[in-house]
Formats: sequence, C-alpha cells, structure tokens
Amino acid sequence: MTTTSHQNKRRLRRGAAAVALAAVLGVAAAPAALASPTVAVRVPAARGALISVTRIDLLDRAGVTTELGALGVDTAGVRYGVRAYRLTYATVDPQGRPTTATGLLVLPRGGPARPDLVSDTHGTVAHRDSAPSGGKGHNRLTPYLHASAGRAVAAPDYLGLGGGTGPHPYMDTRSAVTATVDMLKASRTAADRLGRPVTRDVYATGFSQGGQVAMAVGRELSAGRDGLRLRALAPMAGPHDLSGSEIPGIADGRVAPRTAVFYLSYFLTAQNRLHPLYEDPAEVFRPPYARMVEDLFDGTHPEEEIVAALPATPGELLTPAWAENVRAPRGALRTALRANDGACDWKPDVPVRLYAGGADTDVPIANSRACAADLARRGVRAKVVDQGPDADHFTTALRSAPQVVRWFDALRRDGSGATR
Repeated sequence: MTTTSHQNKRRLRRGAAAVALAAVLGVAAAPAALASPTVAVRVPAARGALISVTRIDLLDRAGVTTELGALGVDTAGVRYGVRAYRLTYATVDPQGRPTTATGLLVLPRGGPARPDLVSDTHGTVAHRDSAPSGGKGHNRLTPYLHASAGRAVAAPDYLGLGGGTGPHPYMDTRSAVTATVDMLKASRTAADRLGRPVTRDVYATGFSQGGQVAMAVGRELSAGRDGLRLRALAPMAGPHDLSGSEIPGIADGRVAPRTAVFYLSYFLTAQNRLHPLYEDPAEVFRPPYARMVEDLFDGTHPEEEIVAALPATPGELLTPAWAENVRAPRGALRTALRANDGACDWKPDVPVRLYAGGADTDVPIANSRACAADLARRGVRAKVVDQGPDADHFTTALRSAPQVVRWFDALRRDGSGATR
C-alpha cells in the first residue's frame, strides 16, 4: 500500500470505524462542470420506472486507475473508463406506498456491446449525500471498479438517501430489496436510452449493510419475476446474522464500542418507525443523548459529526433496561431483529462466495460463517473467503472488491455460472 493510501486510511478511520464506512467504498464526487443536464420524463406509477437521468462523472481508464489507486486498491482489473449517472426512479416505501429513490448507474466506456449488470449495494451511511449518487460521499469505489472491468453497475442509494424522500429505514431488509430491484429495472431502461443496452444477467455484491442486502436481493431475483437472471452472489462483510452474531458481538465487545454506539443508535431510531420500540427516546437512551439522537439521523448530519456527538460506549448510551435488552433481546426488539434476519435462509442455484475479515470489529466474521452454515443446511456450499487475521472492516473491503471482480470475470468466461 502506498504512502498516500496509508494517509487515506488514517483519515478515514479517524474517530471510529463507523465513519470509515462512509468513505471506504468510493472516490470523490464528479466536478460540477462534468454534470450534464437532467433528462426527465413524466413521473410514472410502475415500480422501477425511470423518472430522470443526470450524468455526474466521466473518467478515462487512467482517471479510474488514479482514483482507485489513491486508496490502495488493486487496479490490475481496470480495463476501461467509466461514465456515471444519477437515476431517479419509482419504487415503494416500507409500507408499500409509491415513492421515489435515486441511485448510481455506471457504464463502461468499452467492453462488450451488451454488458452484464452488477448490483452493488453500499454500506452504512447516514448523510444523504454519502450515498453512491450523492455529491458529498465517496461510495463509488466498487461501482467504478466493476464498470472499469466491463460490466454495467446499478448502485442504489436506498430509500431516504441520495435524492430520495423521507428518512432512511436503516437495516430494513425488505425495503432495501425493493429499492435495489427497482434500481436494476430503472438501470436497464436508462442503459437503453443511453445507447448501451445491458443483458438481463445480474451479478450481486455489496459491502457491510450492502452485503446483507445482496444476499436478500439474490433471493428475490432467484424467483425470476423481474425479467432478471441472477448469476452469482458475492457479499462482503455483511451482517447476515443480526440475532446470532452482530447483536451478541455488540454486547460482548467483538464489535468496537464506538462502532456499536453508531450502529445501535441508527438501528434503534430507524426501526422504531417500523416496529415501535419505544414511545419516548428517554426509555432507551440516557441523557443528554435521548433529546438529540433521532435528529442526528435525519440525513443532514455527516457521519463524523454524529460520532462526535455520541458517547464512546453502549453503556453510556443506553438506559440499564435497554442495555439488558440488547444483551438478551426480547419483545419488539426481538421482533425487529427477526424481521431483518434470514437473508441466507434459502437455496441459491448460483455460485456464492462470502468475503470477510478475521479482524473485523464492525461486522465480525461470525456473520459470514453463520450465513455459510445456513446455506450448507440447504445443500449449498458457499466458500468463506477470509481476508486474514489482520483484515479489519476497511481492509476487508479493499482486498475483497478486486477479488470479486476477478471472480465475476472467471464466471463470465465459464459462461454457465455453474462452477463455484
């Protein structure tokens, strides 16, 4: 890793590992001068219908290599430049009501006439503009990496992030899946309009929160209802096992305390809107955090600001009753966890690899091992690619993403996707 990448790593990890989630998977936003006028159409009602397309970035091969190389990413697989667009499209909210969302479509500047499509779902961010299509965030690393290898990439912002409406329903698996599948549909339409039609083959990957989403999206695509054909699954460091691994890791210290505070605050305030956990934040959060915690996650506060405003440990954040509830979930919390577990409780008929790191104190490797065990009980062998005992959350992403690109390349050359 270069001196520059070491500096970037230190900067990204300042404060807490949770802050790094906002920056690890991307490159700087496009200069405003590169953006083209928005191409808008009448707002439709159908899920996945395209509403508008705006170009936000244009890079040649050297530009992609420079951007990715600055973070210490292996750029050997970079073959083409990329062009990136923000899409606005129709989808539904957690209650099934019509709404809109945004996402990033990245097309390769070269490669097959009809490229395959990668579904790339991002990790935890709290500020709207930290999402892939946002102007402030850095969540473009993996979309650019995959596109530069010759595939089109659909990277949803999720509900309530980017240019979407309302608050983000953090870790609500069902709505993350609908937003992602609808982004794939909108991306196919946009690619056609932009003169670069794509195939219906989808390779699904994602990091952290997005790793769990990728597994759940795979299950949805496997039903074959959306005109899309799942080809492979490659989640990276996903919290696949909230009840059995992630929440116990928060309780016993395997998840770093500051990261645990960030995740817990975000999860509890978001889930309270879907599975009422409390009537008054003071039931859950100690003063002074009870009066500020919901506002911190309104989509307007940078991740660094949120971390700075919250305490250093879950014990300082939670009331005694809720500290015990996290240690041994019950009632509404148990219901919320169960509603968002089970992403690996199905039988994929495509190759699956699970990428994780032995030193990950954001999403412990136990999550990926639990997912592999769930799949094995259904007769599916999924390899857990352990990035080593030194691989924290950040390092797992940097090492895994180029490996996923190479694996997708190999599966594409094989043609059938039948070999794990």
